[in-house]
Amino acid sequence: MGKTSKQLERYFKGAANHRRIDILFTVGRNDGIIVEEIADALKANFKTISQHTKSLVQAGLLNKKYRGRQVTHSLSPYGKSFLKFMTSF
Repeated sequence: MGKTSKQLERYFKGAANHRRIDILFTVGRNDGIIVEEIADALKANFKTISQHTKSLVQAGLLNKKYRGRQVTHSLSPYGKSFLKFMTSF
């Protein structure tokens, strides 16, 4: 069964920003990456990247896992599908 239009809207709105798209590609290449590493890779502000990763987690496109004081990020199954969609678009 496919996703409802409301569910699809959540994913599209979650990724509707060039930084968030860059984050998805970066996490896709670097499973288990932390926010500091994402910010360094994208040459962006830590706080900005932190907010965007939070939005991607809320949209269901990223997973986060606490490891001590660090939080690692990986693509969720929907994030992987969304990344595949973007690369084929």
